[in-house]
Amino acid sequence: MSSSTASTSADSTPTRNGPLHGIRILDLSRVLAAPWCMQILGDLGADIVKIERPGPGDESRHWGPPWLNGTDGKATKESAYFLSTNRNKRSVAVDLASPDGQALIRKLAVDADICIENFKVGDLARYGLDYASLSKVNPRLIYCSVTGFGQTGPWAARPGYDYLFQGMGGPMSVTGERDDLPGGGPQRFGLPIVDLSTGMFAAISILAALQHRNQTGEGQHIDISLMSTVMAMSSGHLSNYLCSGKIPGRTGNDSPNITPYGVYPCSDGLFIIASANQTQFVALCNALGHPEWVEDPRFLNNGTRMAHQKELHELFSRILSTKPRAHWEELFLKVGVPSGPINNYAQALEHPQVQHLGTRIGLQHATGVEAPGIASPMRFSKSPVSYRRAPPMLGQHTGEVLRELGLSDAEIEQLVKAGTVQLG
Repeated sequence: MSSSTASTSADSTPTRNGPLHGIRILDLSRVLAAPWCMQILGDLGADIVKIERPGPGDESRHWGPPWLNGTDGKATKESAYFLSTNRNKRSVAVDLASPDGQALIRKLAVDADICIENFKVGDLARYGLDYASLSKVNPRLIYCSVTGFGQTGPWAARPGYDYLFQGMGGPMSVTGERDDLPGGGPQRFGLPIVDLSTGMFAAISILAALQHRNQTGEGQHIDISLMSTVMAMSSGHLSNYLCSGKIPGRTGNDSPNITPYGVYPCSDGLFIIASANQTQFVALCNALGHPEWVEDPRFLNNGTRMAHQKELHELFSRILSTKPRAHWEELFLKVGVPSGPINNYAQALEHPQVQHLGTRIGLQHATGVEAPGIASPMRFSKSPVSYRRAPPMLGQHTGEVLRELGLSDAEIEQLVKAGTVQLG
């Protein structure tokens, strides 16, 4: 186990309760955006009951390879993708299309603080599991709907995934190398950034709704969409467009607003300089041995530097390419200029600060092996996050949760035989 790994028992009790200890969440979501939201709230201490379809479960369980390796070293059926976003949850396999399954969900909603779902608009209304229906059995319920395009509007009924919104919402038009350069053209962001951002906006919205309920006693419906999220994420580029009338384009690794702020070649690889103000530019020029650049009419301020961005980049590259990245990183650190290498993920995990932060964690999985994970970035002085449960196997907690609802073993067995529920 790496020194950056913190191992935690799957059901260990944290020494302190998280900020959301005692909050119960009914999770009807799958794939990424809403499950990512749920993992955030789960790390904060909420008790999350994840409802999955009997049989396949959450479709992201099958998005592999890679897979979690079992005790025999062979791949299990648990995808790394699913593991990355489903810790601190209990899995209950229920058939929502069956009347008995719907009745179970309504029972769970009675005592839930929050319900989240990411079905297509109108789907859950057919089952009596939409906000209008569940708020009747629990007026204090905070109900969050995560969809591609929102609850209303001409495209509301359409499905959509992250990739689609990176294209439709504009990010791919500003990501990638310029069309006039080799390899130019639109590029997908290397992470499912719209999904992840949507999940974070959903988490923020739910926490705000909890505060509203604390003040008023009222639950409410939250409408979060990937389309609205991608537009909000693009506010910087959209502001540039709305102020200038010029449609933003791809600038590769160069910033459209600041320079020198980009990637430069060193003798042993590529190196980032992130100089964001005049003081840092002056420090850079002095460190590179060219203080006269500060007074050069082309580089007097950020505006003139942007007009001569290519020339400045060539001057910097000519000098930086003569020495290795470590040399420049040490030099620029001394003069207060942010800089550093481009790491792959293996190198990133070995970074001393990443190890100090305890970024890599491990949780004991039901298969008997340790499931790797990445720690939450949220650090509290008095109510820390906790990692109580590894990502669950499908239906792992079905019996446990149904007994909490008051069902007997005989009643649970009857539901199993009817195909309404599945035990893990």
